[in-house]
Amino acid sequence: MELVEDTAAYLDGDGRRESKLLSRAAALAYAAESMKLTTRLMQVASWLLVQRAVREGDMTPQAAGERRHRLAERRIESTPTHAELPIALVEYLVRSEKLYDRVLYLDRRMYGEDAVTAGPNPVQSQIDRLAAAFGG
Repeated sequence: MELVEDTAAYLDGDGRRESKLLSRAAALAYAAESMKLTTRLMQVASWLLVQRAVREGDMTPQAAGERRHRLAERRIESTPTHAELPIALVEYLVRSEKLYDRVLYLDRRMYGEDAVTAGPNPVQSQIDRLAAAFGG
């Protein structure tokens, strides 16, 4: 959420000022990239809110695993769409992509094809054995 707040502050402050100094083509690229940036961050924030709802018992894990609550694969872009984009915007883009990729990894591990199936907790079984042995 800190990245969301930092990004919003940048786009409303320094980013707005920087975008006014760009050429028309660069300003259009800036607008497109900032839209991608905010969309990506809102998708991550939404996914995290769903996970909070699961943790707090307001939603079942099965409901959270529905396609509409999952993250989609993102299109990998090797370079920004325009060379004149402010470096601060490019840095926020990179940070948001890294965050998205980490959360996407969690999503796939929790709900996707490579989801880890929950079995008996080996740590809890050892704790239970100790408690039984020592009368606890």
